[in-house]
Amino acid sequence: MLHVGMDLSRTRLDVHVMNEAGETLEVSAWPPDRAGLDRLAGRVRILGGPVVGVIESMNGARFVHDRLELAGWSVEIADAAKVKGLAPLACKTDRIDAWVLAELSRRDFVPAIWLPSPAVRAERERARFRLHLVRHRTALKNRVHASLLAFGHPCPVSDLFGVTGRALLASFRLPEPWASDVAAALSLIDTLDEQIKGIEVDLRRLGADHPYVRLLQTVPGVGWVLAYTIAAEVGDISRFSSPKKLAGYSGLCPKVYQSGGKDHRGSLAKNGPKYLRWALIEAATGAARHPAYKDHYQNTARRLGRQRGKKVARVEVARKLSEAIWHMCTNGEAFNPAGVPKAA
Repeated sequence: MLHVGMDLSRTRLDVHVMNEAGETLEVSAWPPDRAGLDRLAGRVRILGGPVVGVIESMNGARFVHDRLELAGWSVEIADAAKVKGLAPLACKTDRIDAWVLAELSRRDFVPAIWLPSPAVRAERERARFRLHLVRHRTALKNRVHASLLAFGHPCPVSDLFGVTGRALLASFRLPEPWASDVAAALSLIDTLDEQIKGIEVDLRRLGADHPYVRLLQTVPGVGWVLAYTIAAEVGDISRFSSPKKLAGYSGLCPKVYQSGGKDHRGSLAKNGPKYLRWALIEAATGAARHPAYKDHYQNTARRLGRQRGKKVARVEVARKLSEAIWHMCTNGEAFNPAGVPKAA
């Protein structure tokens, strides 16, 4: 069996090939495009034997993974942070990184990550791109508000970008270039509105047939957008053996430092997809008013004080929601926590 470590950069793919005995068979670099990967597969095929490839997780790694698996390789994507912990280096170059990955593969120490299927990747991309557009739209709206305040025009209406608000904006006389900037921002906001509505139509249509979305909509604080986002980021719930595994995947658990009799809990680990953390914390804002979490949220917020109490309490509720979501999706049941009457 051949073990191939690959380090990917923007313009090249450094490759280190070794056999089961740890002997280096080839060190080379290839362009990370379709033609380059096909030539790499042909070159390694000459060396013989089944091939196991390893590449660190980064943008473009999935393309390399998919292309080389089509050529008959078995390819794993390694967690970059865990690789650094397993093999700290005094001297770090792309060639050394490729050798480290090949050596980890030979020793069967690769900290491989789960790779979603193309269908799950498409679901994630739809939800993430919608959020990307919404954030751009919010930034533009904030810029319009800032321009009005700079010239003594506070917003007297609840929606500055509705019919009444647009009429009010037209009545303001701003000097140049601020007037042109506001007009350009309004045009971009209208364009983003159309794009976001189109994506939301697709999300509603696809979410109607998703096995998790309807269940997730029964969670307090979770609408159909958050339900689709959480379902896409979680993927297959069966890959998590327990609720704590899902909570750990969300990155909402604190880091743990233990040595001897000391046990210190640090900041949030923040591993896993950041969009899942965002969705759970957004849902926790509404879930904090539910009878299942209200008392715990208020007690935590009161105990930790005004400055950070509500933030920490919201994260704790989000972590509890992730555990509830595991039970719901695993058992196919709607949200119904123990100890809370149905009337609540």
